[in-house]
Amino acid sequence: MTKEGSLEAPTREPIAWRDPDFTDAEKLDAEMRRVFDICHGCRRCFNLCDSFPRLFDLIDNGPTEELDGVKSEEFPAIVEACTLCDMCFMTKCPYVPPHAFNLDFPHLMLRYRAAEAKAGKSDFTQRQLAQMDRNGRLAAIAAPIVNWASAKGNALTRPLMEMTVGIDRDAQLPKFHTRTFMAADRGDPISPNENAPAFGKRKAAIFATCFVNYNKPSTGMAARAVLNHIGVETRAAYPGCCGMPFLEQAQLDRVAEQAVKVSKELVKLIDEGYDIVTPTASCGLMLKFEWALIVPENEDVKRLAEHVYDIDEYVVDVAKNEGLPPLESLPEGVTVHIPCHARAQNMGPKAAEMLRLIPETPVDVIERCSGHGGTFGVVKQTHGVAVKVGRPVYRQVVAQARGHIASDCPLAGLHIVENSKALAEKEGKTIAPKAEHPIEILARAFGLLEHLS
Repeated sequence: MTKEGSLEAPTREPIAWRDPDFTDAEKLDAEMRRVFDICHGCRRCFNLCDSFPRLFDLIDNGPTEELDGVKSEEFPAIVEACTLCDMCFMTKCPYVPPHAFNLDFPHLMLRYRAAEAKAGKSDFTQRQLAQMDRNGRLAAIAAPIVNWASAKGNALTRPLMEMTVGIDRDAQLPKFHTRTFMAADRGDPISPNENAPAFGKRKAAIFATCFVNYNKPSTGMAARAVLNHIGVETRAAYPGCCGMPFLEQAQLDRVAEQAVKVSKELVKLIDEGYDIVTPTASCGLMLKFEWALIVPENEDVKRLAEHVYDIDEYVVDVAKNEGLPPLESLPEGVTVHIPCHARAQNMGPKAAEMLRLIPETPVDVIERCSGHGGTFGVVKQTHGVAVKVGRPVYRQVVAQARGHIASDCPLAGLHIVENSKALAEKEGKTIAPKAEHPIEILARAFGLLEHLS
């Protein structure tokens, strides 16, 4: 008997992206209609992102006020608004597998994008933005010029970028560094703290991620400094991007290629006794879960998934099992944003748990989407929607007005600070000038900033 809803943990089957039926237009349209009709009858997800309001508005404003009044040609607007955050699947939907309805909205949106890409309808700009390693290597060569050109407020270049490649002139873009995290790691070796409780008990390889390597080396250096300070022997590793930007564009062959290449190298480190630690939430999600759904037959991918930790998760585990050196309080407090891809890892709010290890330090938690969603937050056609989705987060940041703002998603952090700052100015308030990774906050409490500067 079919149950009204399910209280069981959601499960996922491998993505059948190699099957011709996956991109068959007729079969895809039938599945879209099946799922959309279930969503219409439930509407529990209306406040998660803009996909569901768009769907429900199309139905409610249609001639029949049912799904049969919505044309298939109107579906792209629904797909466009999905950022693959997984929050509907993980937190709201009562009809996900193992329920008989077998509803997986994010992966259905992925399937639609794959069909569009196969038909040659994918967006050129977003495909280019997804080339993270290529872009990072090129930008590092001329980082000062690139950063000048991409700076918000550059009246010469930003309108031109908006007009030619569709990057919204009001979107905050990440900076690039000439000296990558991998280069910094090689040039500044440090040893684990022999006086820490965990000394001699753990080894961790920090998977640099494309963003940390090219855009935010300070996060990688903070992760390395903290891990060494708590007694963990470390090394950095970066065989290549996890492929999340390719996943957003449904370039599943490219994701599979990255999964095979990167896992092959990281498994070698596991063989040497290293745990694999990721400082970026989206990358952790890919290594732990998404790769195994795209290349389920690959043994390296399976093995890697069993040895991957989010950096916050790893520090909390060390604290529970071996203990930490003393921490100094941060009485100004922290507002920590738990991004969707951290929540989708089903590990609990580890960033908040880690920061609460700091004594006498107020920690406010925001568990809501920032709205950024990778390229979604920077391209002209969706930047405004990204700001709208994130507005409840900005209001919380301003209301809390803590001395530090932190997020495990660096793009979410940029987005939150930029838009919270604008809201704070309207209300005559001030907020922290930048977003940090939670591990950078912990480094501050350990007194490690001098080493990192």
